Amino acid sequence: MSLFSATSAWATEEHKMFAEMASRFMADELVPNIERWNDNGVVNREFWRKAGDMGLMAGAIPEEYGGVGGDIGFDAITMYAQTSHGDAGWGYGIQSIVTHYITAYGSDEQKQKWLPKLASGEMVGALAMTEPGAGSDVQSIRTTAEKDGNCYRLNGSKIFITNGQSADLILVAAKTDKSEGSKGVSLVAVETDGAEGFRKGRNLKKLGMKGNDTAELFFEDVKVPMTNLIGPEEGQGFYQMMKQLPWERLTIAIIALGSIDYAIAETVKYTQERKAFGQRVMDFQNTRFKLAECKTKAEILRSFVSDCIAKLEAGTLDAATASMAKYWGSEAQNEVMHECLQLFGGYGFMMEYPIARLYTDARVQMIYGGTNEIMKELIARSLDT
Repeated sequence: MSLFSATSAWATEEHKMFAEMASRFMADELVPNIERWNDNGVVNREFWRKAGDMGLMAGAIPEEYGGVGGDIGFDAITMYAQTSHGDAGWGYGIQSIVTHYITAYGSDEQKQKWLPKLASGEMVGALAMTEPGAGSDVQSIRTTAEKDGNCYRLNGSKIFITNGQSADLILVAAKTDKSEGSKGVSLVAVETDGAEGFRKGRNLKKLGMKGNDTAELFFEDVKVPMTNLIGPEEGQGFYQMMKQLPWERLTIAIIALGSIDYAIAETVKYTQERKAFGQRVMDFQNTRFKLAECKTKAEILRSFVSDCIAKLEAGTLDAATASMAKYWGSEAQNEVMHECLQLFGGYGFMMEYPIARLYTDARVQMIYGGTNEIMKELIARSLDT
């Protein structure tokens, strides 16, 4: 299993060596803990620090800020290594997105302060956009950040926040100008340690992705230094989010590919060992045809994802293409999980088998990062010009 396709022009020998190291790390440090993390509803901080020690979160962070100074392909490799080993709990995808916001828009002081800690695992990042009454419609955000001397006073709540219980640094989308729509939105960084008025709600009980701590967050007159504004001026939050969304949506396609590869490998192994009516389940034509369909979807997605990574590196990945990757990848993921679980028969319905977890983990992929219905609308707009 590999993220690289035959046409992965972006992949260097350094990427391939990094991928081998990441795969070994996941096999040794991640796989033995997946069940425990799912039971506890959180990935322990020791794993974050171990991943940091290995440089798995530093690939695309500039060297002067504690990183390796590589490209975004290194982040993609880490994400693929995680999911191709059967895990959806570790919230590295969001950690990567947070680091790219800070790298792209943060001041030098902010980069010096936060990027080394995000790279090392000393800090866990979260992105707080979604509210109880505002999902993909950013203009409807009600959380406010009002000036008070040299600080902002943050008020509001956010929901469905990945890494919500663990987060030390949260990028919060808030209205700095309530009279404006999207032009009044800014991103403000909240350091949670000692932040008075900040409260984490309970760890939300979810259908899948049980190993990830997903929470509601509350801000009641939380004082945040004005130097924690992301970007040189207020009102840039919507623009910043739109510029970063292609990477967020591509991460969902990468997660889909890793999960698909793992599901197919597990299903092939099971059907080769399981017997029915005197022969292996793999020997039935239906099994072989279903797996052939799944493998074909995986290879199509692999080529598409690889092309998108190359385009993102070149600065040419547009919103419509990223939306296609997110939409098609997550749809393919759910289709493959459905077919693979069916081939496990009754055992596929038992949580002791990874395919059951993979099946439930897959469903949210068609919702977060913008629902697939919104993805189709964005794609359609690119045609109607």
